[in-house]
Amino acid sequence: MSCVRHTSLPSSQRTLGSILLSPSRSEATEAKAKWVPAFAGTTVKALALAVALASASSVAFAQDILIRNATVHTAGAQGTLKNADVLVRNGVVQAVGSGLAAPGATVVEANGRPLTPAFFGGITEIGLEEVSGESSTVDASVTLQDQPMRPEFDVTLAYNPASVVIPVTRVEGIGFTLLAASTGGSFIAGQGGVMRLDGSADPVGPRALFVRLGSGGAELAGKSRAAQWMLLDQMVAEARGRVPADSPHALLTPAGRATLARYLAGNGRIVVQVNRAADIRQLLRWAQRENVRIAIAGGAEGWKLAPQLAQAKVPVFVDALADLPADFDQIGATLENAARLDAAGVSVSFSQAGDASHNARKIRQLAGNAVANGLPWEDGLAGLTRVPAETFGVGDRVGTIAPGKLADLVLWTADPLDVSSTAEQVWLGGRAMPMRSRQTELRDRYLQPAGPLPRAYSK
Repeated sequence: MSCVRHTSLPSSQRTLGSILLSPSRSEATEAKAKWVPAFAGTTVKALALAVALASASSVAFAQDILIRNATVHTAGAQGTLKNADVLVRNGVVQAVGSGLAAPGATVVEANGRPLTPAFFGGITEIGLEEVSGESSTVDASVTLQDQPMRPEFDVTLAYNPASVVIPVTRVEGIGFTLLAASTGGSFIAGQGGVMRLDGSADPVGPRALFVRLGSGGAELAGKSRAAQWMLLDQMVAEARGRVPADSPHALLTPAGRATLARYLAGNGRIVVQVNRAADIRQLLRWAQRENVRIAIAGGAEGWKLAPQLAQAKVPVFVDALADLPADFDQIGATLENAARLDAAGVSVSFSQAGDASHNARKIRQLAGNAVANGLPWEDGLAGLTRVPAETFGVGDRVGTIAPGKLADLVLWTADPLDVSSTAEQVWLGGRAMPMRSRQTELRDRYLQPAGPLPRAYSK
């Protein structure tokens, strides 16, 4: 499997994009009448906002679409269908089959190319983090000195649908992400939720609570991973009413108690960042004892407990490129982690370590490498579509291609798990998304022949 990504777009992408998204004649004329310095007097925030607004204004309205003669990877019960059609009406998939007719619909000839559900971008901070080195543009964590345990903290309230990171991610075939709270002053990070990258301002589906266990979280819990369980048990006791609300030793606010109580009642998934097998074992025991729904992010040594994870029906979001002992929690890391978990019956999806928000496009590389190391191809695709959608309570809307589901679709040049392939067109809710971003616009600008003005100026 190739690990080389083509930086230029195929001619077919340019053609399809121009057909679906071409500006009106008056817009084009107006654009040619002005020369504007690209960055003169422009702050990072203003530039990001301008590009995002330009992208949003170009989004086509949902229309009836017939995508004809595609290799349709439904990621659902129908599996992969050769030479199949997908009919979209009012933003929803109406039919999947062969020889479909739709008078008046816009026809897209796929010519056998792959059509998939829009991909999951992983567990990220897209829309919460514009420039990671500029603190005023980062809203993913909270640090409070007096009472740091704040499960009620909800990062979706800071989500910016005009973020310049969104179109950069979307043109890579990614249609939704799990917006995560990151640890600040507590190993209980707070809440997040699923965001569709269609310009919507609000999350879909239930919230998820984020917890970090192991060596990373121990720094925020008295420098011992054993203390994490001590503190977690106390918070559970508070949420279940076994500790008086006015106790001087209380860890949670009233709002925090109510929030944690909802997750203890099974209303939402608790996503736990954890890697070491010993910590995963304790987590499984805790989840069984408290009867809570969990998912694991990371799980570098999860393969060691694959049967137990499968029995407990705990999905694992692996970093499929983790194969070295990056720290003492990942001594048993292996490129076969996803394949071994899958073979045991664990639902496997993917998420990246490091700068996942600005590198969400690499999620396909994770899935492709997992397939190269033994994970069945169809399960690799499911890990980018159906598994995360079902895990986080939005499987009734996204994650598969089926009648009644939102038409969140991607037409690819070739195998979508090969990073040399590109997304030709992305539709979200039946709307053709602009296949451009700040990165592609800068690329195109500086590839132009030199003119009377520097390339930093655009028409």
